[in-house]
Amino acid sequence: MSMEPIGERLKKLRQEKGISLEEAHKKTKIHVNILKTIEGECLTDLSPIYLKGFLKIYCNFLGVDPKECLSDYKAPAQVSPEAAGEMPKKAESIKPPSFLENAGLKLNSLRPDKRLKKIVIVILIISLFGFILFKSARFIPSRPKISPAVAVHLKEERTRAQAKPQSQKAVTKPKVVETKLFKEASGGISLVIAAKENCLVFVKVDGRVVLHRVLERGRSDSWKAKEKIELSLGNAAAVELIVNGERFANLGRRGQQLKNITITEKDGLRIPR
Repeated sequence: MSMEPIGERLKKLRQEKGISLEEAHKKTKIHVNILKTIEGECLTDLSPIYLKGFLKIYCNFLGVDPKECLSDYKAPAQVSPEAAGEMPKKAESIKPPSFLENAGLKLNSLRPDKRLKKIVIVILIISLFGFILFKSARFIPSRPKISPAVAVHLKEERTRAQAKPQSQKAVTKPKVVETKLFKEASGGISLVIAAKENCLVFVKVDGRVVLHRVLERGRSDSWKAKEKIELSLGNAAAVELIVNGERFANLGRRGQQLKNITITEKDGLRIPR
């Protein structure tokens, strides 16, 4: 079988399938001039070895058994590059598609489109923003927690303070603050300490030490005594006292230490200055 019948057969088969030379070039990656050479319309200076390799690829593309074509195929006579038109200047520059080229085409088909990339970027930005908010929330100070009993006392004290005339609110403090207390129905003295900030607290009830540690912000504690309560504070502005239901908030300046504070039924609350 001569080259002409093979080329005409391949050309006729391509035309019957409605495939143009440009489409065949895109599918097989074979140059258009080489396809024309295979179909017998053009001559090229390409080596017959490479030309047979392209012929095998082209036959597989058109669904023809390559062995049937290669057994009787004869390459056309070689001519100068000028006669080949747009062919490359060096024959070595044209090679059959390699394994790496085919693998590259498959990888290109697996690459995500631009829309998917945008979605991934947006998700990453939202995740980063949420992580920053979560970390920042740890440094935002929370409101101190007060026990329900202390909250009720504070609410009652605020109500009484609002009901008092303005003239009664301004009271000059002497060097020793002494406040008379109402006796509880059950007798004795009750004390509640609520910490607005961390504060070192020392409490002695009827001569027995019941607390000597840092009372953390938002925490509170309470005691009852029959005769006397003694306490010392490391930070006068850090705590509030509720003695027999009466609230004492402004005990001193921030960082001021108060020692030897006493609470008795007879003398009330005494704060040395």
